[in-house]
Parts: sequence; C-alpha cells; structure tokens
Amino acid sequence: MFKNYICALDIGESKIAAAVVELRRNVPVSLFFESQSLKALDKGTVVESIELIRSVERVLESLKSKSGINIKGVYANISGQDIIVRHSHALVPLWDRRGKVVTGIDIQNVNEQALILGANLDEEILTYLPNEYSVDLEKQVVNPLGLFSHRLGVDLTMICGKAASVRSFYHVINRAGYDLKGLVFSGLATAEIILGRENKEGVNVLCDVGGDITEILILKNGIPKHIEIISTGGEDITGSLQEELKIPYELAEEIRKSYGTIGNGGGALRDKEILLKEGDMYKPIKQGVVIDTVTAQAQAICSRMKESVYKNVTGDEINNLFAAGRTMLQDGFIEMFEGAMGIPVRLGRITHPQIVPLLNHNPLAFSGHKYLTYLTSLGIICWVIRQHIPQFPAASSSRNPISKVINKVYELYQEYF
Repeated sequence: MFKNYICALDIGESKIAAAVVELRRNVPVSLFFESQSLKALDKGTVVESIELIRSVERVLESLKSKSGINIKGVYANISGQDIIVRHSHALVPLWDRRGKVVTGIDIQNVNEQALILGANLDEEILTYLPNEYSVDLEKQVVNPLGLFSHRLGVDLTMICGKAASVRSFYHVINRAGYDLKGLVFSGLATAEIILGRENKEGVNVLCDVGGDITEILILKNGIPKHIEIISTGGEDITGSLQEELKIPYELAEEIRKSYGTIGNGGGALRDKEILLKEGDMYKPIKQGVVIDTVTAQAQAICSRMKESVYKNVTGDEINNLFAAGRTMLQDGFIEMFEGAMGIPVRLGRITHPQIVPLLNHNPLAFSGHKYLTYLTSLGIICWVIRQHIPQFPAASSSRNPISKVINKVYELYQEYF
C-alpha cells in the first residue's frame, strides 16, 4: 500500500509545518516533525515561489536528518481562493433491463460519470466524496454494493483547485527535489484529525481561522455537506491595529498578542498605558484603544462565520462546533465566538487513534496549544491512510484464494452477461 513512511507538508500563510510517520504494516509507529516561519502565500495562492522552494528544502532536509528516513515523496495541503466546491449527480442504467446485483465496477462507473459531468477544463479534481447513492427510487443509500437494482445514481461533492494554482504547487515541490504525491484540501485534513470516531455521528461544524482565510466545514455523519472559504482571518485583526495606531505590521502583531484582550469593555486594563517607540521617542497609548480595535475586528470575523454556518444549518441541529487556528487562542476570542453562535464551542484537538499514541513520545513538543502548529500536516497523514482503505470492500472477506477467484469471476459475469 505505502512505502515505509508518509510525509505531509502544511504550507500556511505564516509558516510551513512538516510531519513524517514511519510505517510498519501500514500502521504508524513513530512520528517526526519540523516547522519554520514562512510568508509565501496570499489567500492560499503562491506569490513567492523562490522563497517557498527554499523553505520546502530546509524543512524537509531537517526532517530527514531527525527521522533518518530518505524522504522522496510528500503530500501537501491546498486552500484559499483557488478552491472550488461543487456537487455533481449521475444516474446510470445497469446492464440488464431486469436489473442486477450492484458490483464494485458499477459503483466505479457511476462515480466516474458524475466526475465527467462535473469536470471543468480550468480545474483539477483534488478529491471527491460520495454524499449518497440511489438504488432505483431508494435514495440516501450509503453503500449500494450487493443490492439489487435497475438503475444506480450518485450525488458527489467534488473539491477542485484552479489548474494554474495546482500546477504551481507541483512545480514548487518538484523544484525543491521532491515528488508531490497529492494535494489535500486543508479543511478535510483538519477535520480528519479532530473528529474522532465518537464525533463522526450527527452534524459537526469546523471553523478554522487562519491568517488571511477562514475555512467553514459542515459535516453530517462524517461527510462534508457544506464547505466555504471566507477571505478573513487573524491578519485582519493585526491589520486593523496597524491602521488605527499608524505603526508597522510587525509591531502591531506584537501588540495584538500582548495586549489585545477581546471583549473586555471596561476595567483597569482600559486605562493602562502602552509605550510605542517612534524613532528615539516613546508614544503612550491607552490599552483601551487596542481592546476596542481588536474587539471590533473579532466581532466582524465571528459574524461572518455565524452567517456562513447558520445559512446552512440551525443551532439545534449541530452536535458539535469545533474551532481551530491560532487566532482562536487570542484572549477572549473563543468566548466571543461562543456568544455569537449561542452554542458551546470546543477547541479542536488531536483525536485520531493512530496518532494520539505517537504524541506521548513527544509530550513537550505538543503540550499546551503547540499541537495546533501540526494539526493540518498530521491530518493529511490520516487522510492519506484512510483514502487507501477500500471504501467498498468485497462482499466476501474470505482469505481463501479460490474463493476470491470465484467471487471475481461472478462479479465479471454479473457485469457482462
């Protein structure tokens, strides 16, 4: 199935984080990781290819040194304004007008038909997710394998990327000296690592606030029903401070992290003075100005997330609302988001059963909220593992080779006779 490792790159707005797991019999047994600061993307699009190539080289060389693994191929994430999400439907008649038992080949054929109908020449299909199948008039079938039917239909969610953006990522990784084995939408990777088995049932919502984009995913029983990418994020909070105080962006970022309490309308903090250096002089400002500025921008971000979620699902329908991204760690942000939504908000954590045991070997590296740095890269690894598990296993699980041959001949007979 795999070689002896899976390596994943999370290329974000402000950092690049890499993780590699060593595999034995397709099971992760050890984990290594590395991250560096980076500014080569703008809303998910590559804008500094040379710097990105160098960063990929540095982080993967460091990872190879740490792990002792000769990394040659990697998976990476993609997100932002160049992601397109659409639905596609297909209905195909089965071979015999009297009907037949649905086989794996039938499922593959109807999926391919839906992909053809939904394809666009300017886009690359990154992945597709069957929402449901229909067998004759019976809809909402999760697995039609082995059912008797005259017609087979499917409703697919297709996640695509603009072809130029996708090729840019392949070009960058190849120029760095590695083979890009696949691109994974960041939101799906993050959901994969956060949603454990106990959280797959019902309606779950993930809001991942990045630097300059926010990903909204609404999943029902583990299947994405709505995906939206909003052009806002934590950098907008810093930008509002930069504009209000007329200071450099880097200084505004420092002040946001140190003094940017959200939602504190009064109290002694408002009158506290902050000294800003201007040349050889220091200019005092009230912390209340910082509080008001970051609170107003945080309210705007929360309002946009609320609008995106509640136009697709009601609060009563949501089983769990998860939040991710370092912006959520800003003092008071989660509380404000929770107040806006009117339901509890949980900070996303690593719950995947194959990854959690590996974290115990690196307790300091993942303590507190440090794990957020590697949430997406670890999610990519989990996503890749799951995609290599057959979605529709053979009807018979017999290990007898003669039985397997008989089952295959029967399936071919069903298909052509």
